[in-house]
Amino acid sequence: MPAGPVILKRAYEAASPDDGRRVLVDRLWPRGVSNEKAAIDLWLKEIAPSTALRQWFGHDPKRWDEFRQRYRVELDANGEAVEQLRDVIRKGRTTLVYGAKDEAHNDAVVLADYMVEAISAGS
Repeated sequence: MPAGPVILKRAYEAASPDDGRRVLVDRLWPRGVSNEKAAIDLWLKEIAPSTALRQWFGHDPKRWDEFRQRYRVELDANGEAVEQLRDVIRKGRTTLVYGAKDEAHNDAVVLADYMVEAISAGS
């Protein structure tokens, strides 16, 4: 079965019918966002970076390349959560929802690339 597209969206943006399944991929619930507004279908906090890695990174763009490498190592060791997300993506359009302000340097960006590569490789 072909995988659906993976979309990234901040939790503070309005949900849309075009989002498909909305998966929150942060370990912490976004501040000030109600359950209703978030319209989350699945909160997969197990796939988020470890607390230690998240705190080390601190959304510092100077640490971005190292963060990406370290997070990918964590994902490689997190087969169960990766497989759960892969199953969701295989069923159709999936929006990875995250809370970070920086849209270019956050865990969802790394995760989306990782998942697209993993599905393309057929693993």
